[in-house]
Amino acid sequence: MDKIYAMQLFVRVAELSSFSNAAESMGLPKGSVSRQIQALETELGTQLLHRTTRRVQLTQDGMVYYERAKDLLANIEALDGMFLHDPSSISGRLRVDMPVAVAKNLVIPRLPDFLQHYPGIELELSSSDRLVDVIREGFDCVVRVGTLKDSGLIARQLGRLSMINCASPDYLARFGYPESLEDLASHALVHYTVNLGARPQGFEVWLDKQTRWVKTGGILTVNSTETYHAACVAGLGIIQVPRVGVREALRNGKLVEILPQYRAEPMPVSLIYPHRRNLSRRVHLFMEWLSTVLKDYVDQ
Repeated sequence: MDKIYAMQLFVRVAELSSFSNAAESMGLPKGSVSRQIQALETELGTQLLHRTTRRVQLTQDGMVYYERAKDLLANIEALDGMFLHDPSSISGRLRVDMPVAVAKNLVIPRLPDFLQHYPGIELELSSSDRLVDVIREGFDCVVRVGTLKDSGLIARQLGRLSMINCASPDYLARFGYPESLEDLASHALVHYTVNLGARPQGFEVWLDKQTRWVKTGGILTVNSTETYHAACVAGLGIIQVPRVGVREALRNGKLVEILPQYRAEPMPVSLIYPHRRNLSRRVHLFMEWLSTVLKDYVDQ
């Protein structure tokens, strides 16, 4: 038995609380992962995992072994990478999550350069408006836009995205240009919420270092940033978005900026990752590259 390999499998199973998810994340059959863990437990003479039909949990010994194994694996990877200067020597799988707009507009156009420079890295890129569970779903790092909740994870703020208000030329031709906050009472807002059923708060304004909410009309609520943009282009109402996400639509005239004096608070952009001490070289390199890419679009 390759104990280091078995240890890597055990750590992934422990983090995902699932043999199936761990096997899928590593591109292996579930049976081979289970056999490796059983062999490791036999070698150690103790049970590391409680197995049920619904989930896998660490035993008391498993918790201790998990923490020590993470440290050991991190030290081995750091030691292996101490003298590596050839980009082709950096290899392994990266699992990353970021909002759809960030992936589509900012990261994907620059990604070929990174992957050509590090051909040994295999990237799994998740993009959705859903807040993923970094630990349970096995993500190495995620990009979050917006105010963070205290999650116990490491957060590195990269900057802030400037917000603007937009409407389509067709919408403005039908309903006119709002010039004051009072005018919004007779205008429609396309409402956005992650969870449908939540009550939209209205039009957001950042004034005197405080957020105000202005009530508006609007009968459409969406939970997708792509749909949010499409609804605005279709003339269904006003939206409030990071400028970087609508640059092309502004450039080609599909959208028009309105009420520049009444913008929402800039949105913070952060990199989230589980543990600083267990950061592999490939994760560190990707995060540094990502921060450089996003630096071109955020205000410091």
